[in-house]
Amino acid sequence: MTLGEFLTIDAPALVIAILACVACALVGNVLVLRRQALVGDAVSHAVLPGIVVGFLIAGDLAAGPMMAGAVIAVLVAAGAVELLRKLARLEPGAAMGVVFTVMFAAGVVMIETAVGDRVHLDTQHALFGSLEASLWIGPTDLSSLADPAVLAEIPPQIPMLAVVTLAVAAVMVLAYKEIQITTFDPMLADSLGLKTKSVTIGLIIAVAITAVASFEAVGTILVIAMFTCPPATARMLTDRLQSQIWLSVLIAVGVAVTGYAAAAWVPALMGLPSLGAAGMIAVIAGIAQTLAMLFAPRHGWLAKRRRRSAALPA
Repeated sequence: MTLGEFLTIDAPALVIAILACVACALVGNVLVLRRQALVGDAVSHAVLPGIVVGFLIAGDLAAGPMMAGAVIAVLVAAGAVELLRKLARLEPGAAMGVVFTVMFAAGVVMIETAVGDRVHLDTQHALFGSLEASLWIGPTDLSSLADPAVLAEIPPQIPMLAVVTLAVAAVMVLAYKEIQITTFDPMLADSLGLKTKSVTIGLIIAVAITAVASFEAVGTILVIAMFTCPPATARMLTDRLQSQIWLSVLIAVGVAVTGYAAAAWVPALMGLPSLGAAGMIAVIAGIAQTLAMLFAPRHGWLAKRRRRSAALPA
């Protein structure tokens, strides 16, 4: 493979995968610590009809209508969950399961009936994304990256994900103390005048925006995996929030690169057809989580077993 082929085919897909994984991991840290990891799953499903409506209004993959439709869909879903919980007296988990499942199904039906002929989007696209289709036509070598004409052809997912990732990182830095207090001690946060519910709503909106920014390129499955696996893996390795956030970012980058290599490069070396990159990245993230659960120095299964054995009388 020449450098030009790498820059055209693999580099944009790798950059998109890394940015999507990092953005989801950053938000996922708060979800995991609040024991609300499934909220990421639920929101990723709920945004689908909003995205479809955005497609129908804009007629293309414009970021603005996608984001607006997703946020509105999440707010509608949150209101429906609360209404169902009060009227039907369902527990929050059951109400959430009903609303988000119905909304995802509605989004799939809309894709199959209303959007398929107008926009390049189908159910497989929604689930697995289209990393392999992220091509950058123009660059031939490193010097060509400084050419404005080449930069103008960069896949639109890259600048969109870059902006979202930087925005999420900035919020994590600027609101670090507020996130820490409302996550670990919400009663103290309320006593200090910090509005825990407002922070929660902001978190859900951040999850929705991150999911939408990642949705078209990497699909729902990878988004859900990245909301959970890198933060949960980092949580097994440290007890400090700051260290966990940094570790989750490193793990997200590692699984993105390793998963893409396992899907695109390893099969090619073996003379086999390439695999779905988004699905393989999710698999690698699951393997990393499993290894951490087994071998983490303090919280891993083997470490706990050694401590139990050492505590037994001789």
